[in-house]
Amino acid sequence: MSKITKGVAALYAEAQSQIETWSIEKAKAHLGDDEAVVFVDVRDVRELWREGTIPGALHAPRGMIEFWVDPESPYAREIFQSGKRFVFFCAKDWRSALATKAVQDMGLAPVCHLEGGFTAWREAGGAIEKREPKAPKT
Repeated sequence: MSKITKGVAALYAEAQSQIETWSIEKAKAHLGDDEAVVFVDVRDVRELWREGTIPGALHAPRGMIEFWVDPESPYAREIFQSGKRFVFFCAKDWRSALATKAVQDMGLAPVCHLEGGFTAWREAGGAIEKREPKAPKT
């Protein structure tokens, strides 16, 4: 059995040292600035259904983010070519830190992530939008 050489805590610390982090207050100040800022929720869809999300946030699952950002990918999403600032968030901020670093390394700019994630947003009284499961396609 091989041992990993860099654990998730080290990856998180490395990401934190190389990416921009927005405070909850700064994020709240930019909520609704849809011409310049896109909030990106990288949590699992079941988390959105259970807890809601930041109003207007784009749901981009962590497992697909690199594919959605790359304009050459068959899964590319045009929004990521818009030139807007992307504010990534997850439940706490570990997944969003790693996602932000990954897309920053790909060349996407400007990007940052939300300090404390959705949990901190909710605890600070941030607005929350309910997300309901979509009906299956027939």
